[in-house]
Amino acid sequence: MLKRIPNSIYSTLFSTVYLALGVNALLVLTCAPFLIVLITTDPSLSWPLLAVTAALCAPGFAAAFAVFREHKDREPGVVRPFGRALRATWKKALAVGILTSAVLVVAVADVLVLAPMRFGMVIVPLLAVLGVVALVTGVTVLVAISEAPNARLRDALRASLVLGVRSWPLSILALVVIGTQAGIAVASPAIGIGVTASACLYVVWAGARRTLQPALVPASEAETPVTRDARRASSAHRADVQAVAA
Repeated sequence: MLKRIPNSIYSTLFSTVYLALGVNALLVLTCAPFLIVLITTDPSLSWPLLAVTAALCAPGFAAAFAVFREHKDREPGVVRPFGRALRATWKKALAVGILTSAVLVVAVADVLVLAPMRFGMVIVPLLAVLGVVALVTGVTVLVAISEAPNARLRDALRASLVLGVRSWPLSILALVVIGTQAGIAVASPAIGIGVTASACLYVVWAGARRTLQPALVPASEAETPVTRDARRASSAHRADVQAVAA
């Protein structure tokens, strides 16, 4: 006699599929300029414009990372969490996207110019490392601001750079996943955006979240307005007691 499959398995499967399809659909909307350029031009010739429009995808990526976090915390929705995260992080995420794209464009352009030259064999590897570090740091910062939208961008950049270099195996994994996804998107944009985007972003999010773990404050330990006021009141009380004792 066959055993009955528990309803929890169907529920988990449905929520996972809904998460993937929902995130993919929302990424199509937020990455529309990039997709239009990718579909209508030759990527080998239009890569600078692709890099510029890719910066506009950063807010969507940060919102997708926030959706993954809330889904892990048993949030069943996709659209509303995505919208909330987009409103909370789009300015910082866009700044990160522009900065990362600018560094990558400059690095690639310099490589193309300097590679044929005699001293190119010394400069090109350094530029390649710069581009890789910029890409890894940019993605990690997007995960950081999705986890802590109120964090200062400068602090998120510093923590992402240091921890990304320190956790180099996870950074290499992220680069492999990003490179694979980029190849799929160039070869078949419909599959790259409609099928594999959310899965690749989830892997990148999980790795970057693990990388940032030393810098993330658990929600139970985060300071709220109530705990902040209580801490200040306690400090003031101790100061008064010390003043009286003196």
